[in-house]
Amino acid sequence: MRFWTWTLAGLFALAGPAWAAAPEIRIQDVIDFYRVYDTGQGGPTAAALQGYLDHGSDGLRQFTILRHLTGESIAAAMEKHPKMFADAKTCLDVLPAVKRRLTQALPRLGQIYPAAKFPPITILVGQGNTGGTTSASGVLVGLEALCGASWMDPNAEDRFVHLVAHEYVHVQQPAAQADPEHPVLLFQSLIEGGAEFLAELISGDVGYVRLKAWARGREKEVETQFAADLDTTNLKPWLYNGVGTEARPGDLAYWVGYRITKAYYVQAQDKRAAIARILTIDADTAKAFLADSGWTPGMALPEKVSLPSR
Repeated sequence: MRFWTWTLAGLFALAGPAWAAAPEIRIQDVIDFYRVYDTGQGGPTAAALQGYLDHGSDGLRQFTILRHLTGESIAAAMEKHPKMFADAKTCLDVLPAVKRRLTQALPRLGQIYPAAKFPPITILVGQGNTGGTTSASGVLVGLEALCGASWMDPNAEDRFVHLVAHEYVHVQQPAAQADPEHPVLLFQSLIEGGAEFLAELISGDVGYVRLKAWARGREKEVETQFAADLDTTNLKPWLYNGVGTEARPGDLAYWVGYRITKAYYVQAQDKRAAIARILTIDADTAKAFLADSGWTPGMALPEKVSLPSR
């Protein structure tokens, strides 16, 4: 995430044999959208919005396919949620700081995982239903959706930094690019939880700060429930189920997967090898990873852990 300047370009020397590039940050789509938005006085026509899509970046074109965007669908979303698109302009103000922080954070992936890839990050405006995802064009961030997701983290700058870090970890996970027909809860939770853990390691915190705060003191209760559901293919109670409620927030398995991944990292003697295993876990190795982590429901874990020594 970031940007009033156009890119996060440049190579950054890291101690050790590898060089890691800070990825390019593309925000032209955001600029183009709000030009159309302002010209239409907050209510651009579907035809004008289609022009925004038709002249967009590679990332926006990928996003258009992934989320079935059209000028008409965006116009309908804007008519239904005008405040979302108006408020999203406020997040433009945090982009310079986000850029600076990501310039420092993302190259750390190359330091701890030499095989890391650094595709571009595209900030764009969609129809309000995707904060962040990955595609062949790299990481795609929906400004309007993420700006409105204060339930993840009330601090907009932190929210953008940690969400982009989470999605950038997904870029490194081969299993995150797959789309299994019947995903099992444990495996899918390790993919999401692994991204949360490594995002914290490189950027300072997880994307779902709200879950961390909510779950404090409830570790054993929630994780005992999770342990009973490890093999289910019914993800809805645990993953991709929206904001949820104060009594039970959505996406709780992100947090449990994070805890399992952290447990594995803490006990590992070779931290770099542990990171490689976290990133390359697949459906066939999920159970072995769980066993090797030593995780049990409610176990005590350190609040923070450090990057592996050089």
